[in-house]
Amino acid sequence: MRRVLDPLLSAWSSVVAHKLRSFLTMLGIVIGVASVIALLAIGRGAENQIISSIESLGANLVQISPSFYRGPGGVRGGGGITQTLTLEDAMAIEEQVEHVVDVAPILQSSAQLIAGSENTSASVIGTTSAYRVTYNLEVATGAFFSDYDYDRAAKVVVLGATVSEELFGEGADPVGETLKLNGNIVRVIGVLKEKGASMMSSDDSVYVPLTFVQQTSAQQRTAQGDHVVSSIGLSLEGTGYSEQVTADITELLRTRHRLTADAEDDFNIMSTEEIASQVSEAMGIMTIFLGAIAAISLLVGGIGVMNIMLVSVLERTREIGIRKALGAQERTIWTQFLIEAALLTFTGGLIGMAAGWGIAYGVGYFVEEITPMVEPDIVALAVGVSVGIGLFFGFYPAWQASRLNPIDALRAE
Repeated sequence: MRRVLDPLLSAWSSVVAHKLRSFLTMLGIVIGVASVIALLAIGRGAENQIISSIESLGANLVQISPSFYRGPGGVRGGGGITQTLTLEDAMAIEEQVEHVVDVAPILQSSAQLIAGSENTSASVIGTTSAYRVTYNLEVATGAFFSDYDYDRAAKVVVLGATVSEELFGEGADPVGETLKLNGNIVRVIGVLKEKGASMMSSDDSVYVPLTFVQQTSAQQRTAQGDHVVSSIGLSLEGTGYSEQVTADITELLRTRHRLTADAEDDFNIMSTEEIASQVSEAMGIMTIFLGAIAAISLLVGGIGVMNIMLVSVLERTREIGIRKALGAQERTIWTQFLIEAALLTFTGGLIGMAAGWGIAYGVGYFVEEITPMVEPDIVALAVGVSVGIGLFFGFYPAWQASRLNPIDALRAE
């Protein structure tokens, strides 16, 4: 036990004897560890928030959207996205593809909404009653429009939470009120629950029957006379059917769109599971990149440790000579200086851990959209790396101290 405690006590005495120097040496480690913990915690918190936003759309959601236009020879043209999806495509998917529960064709545009003296612009979603279930929307007051409203092209509208507040005021219940939507008088039948900042938030949108949009505005059609839509959303019986359904829909749409065998798909199919996986991978890479940048300060701190330990060896040359003359082995001298370096970085790592934790949760306090996640593996990594840096950069000064010739060391002033 004494063989373990003596080097630790000796190292501690040396650190305490030079308080200011030890503090300045640890400062680089403190900043490095705090930066690593704070950035990794904030990165993971942001990743978790984005994944939660995606999953809030519905675990079994699949979305089909048009692809980019490619000109002759496969060159991407400047025409942007082609409108290749139709209402008839959505009906065919519902009838012919297995394991699909609900299908919601979507025609999206923007409009000016006027209610009394208030007005605002909002995204208008023309769709079917299946949209609410497909995209996991919750109604705060009133109701979403029904199949009956859709069949008779009823002039009804469901408002997002932000739109309702802008037109009728905070806390008001506008159900039963009327407003103007692009010159048409429509009746409010429901208001959706607030979703906050999330992927595809419903707060800034309004929802009307697709048939109403078709009757009140000029509709784009394909060469075959089909009704063009912006996208198609559908929900599945379970996430396990995602791959099979994607393959079946791809085959069906390629046939309906009369694509040749060597032609690219003119549509994209993405499931929430696939989107979440891609986002998680991208955010993971970004978080690691930010952590690597922060780790540079740890490297600088390690160089500072080496510098101070070399100074310490020069200052204590005579002490080392006396100890070696009295029979101290090279291993003992080497261990003592190595423990001093590790002690400095370990202490700096603990202080940096507390500082990083505080910074992360301070950011979370001021930025409500992000909840930083300080997890054990982040803390263990940061503190472990700081100790490793102490051992790595402390090795050379410790080795140099152990190799001093006792006679030359005793002659040193």
